[in-house]
Amino acid sequence: MGLSLNIALRDIEIFGDLYMSVVYVVGESLPEVWEQSLVKLSEIGTVIDTEYGEKSIDAPAILIVRNPFAEPRIHLKGIVAGSLKGLIEYVDEVIKGVHDYLAEKFGYTYHERLFSYRLPNGSTVDQIGKVIEKLKKIPYTRRAQAITWQPWKDLETEHPPCLQRIWFRVVGGRLAMHIHMRSNDAFKAAYMNMYAFTELQKYVAEHIGVDVGYYMHIADSYHVYEKDWKWFETFIKQIKSGESKKRWISTQEYLELIKRLNR
Repeated sequence: MGLSLNIALRDIEIFGDLYMSVVYVVGESLPEVWEQSLVKLSEIGTVIDTEYGEKSIDAPAILIVRNPFAEPRIHLKGIVAGSLKGLIEYVDEVIKGVHDYLAEKFGYTYHERLFSYRLPNGSTVDQIGKVIEKLKKIPYTRRAQAITWQPWKDLETEHPPCLQRIWFRVVGGRLAMHIHMRSNDAFKAAYMNMYAFTELQKYVAEHIGVDVGYYMHIADSYHVYEKDWKWFETFIKQIKSGESKKRWISTQEYLELIKRLNR
């Protein structure tokens, strides 16, 4: 029985206001954890309506990457920004703010919210800068966090930030980072999100002088939209057969590939 038919026949299983099943994956690398999270979602996700007029297969998710910089770190299937170098551009958007000029038009960028969080009185807060200062003084603090949500704006906007909060702590001499998403497209966004956020983890770790530790990715709604179910089902088959690992490449191979394509 194919995934599409399984999804069509599956009932939404909810106990009270909690889902009965959670996507929970622990693994060594980003490609490994991302792939296994999709398999798990295909097995235990439930069908839920969306505000966009279509359904999604959905579940809460907790993904833990023990070594987020383990190679091969790149999954070519996870790069869905229109071009291979879109992954690098997304990292620059999150960490360097190359698209902050669009924040006014689209309501936000992650860099703008994290590095220049604007308060109602017009003043701004560099939350990542404050996190770095805090961790340098007290590495074990439980208060090193940054948020994106602005209730005076985001409760009314059509496209509020998916990323909600980032939490940092130095554990065993390494910087651990937890990120919390209210909504996460598992098939078309999650890998790029995890890649860029771990680059931010590395950025903070370098500024406080420690190595990168584990990465935890938490999503309240980890989902795949109905329009993508056909391709999702095909990819799940490739994962289970091992064929998908052909798309795992090292960071160096990825950079060399981009150079060849740009010649």
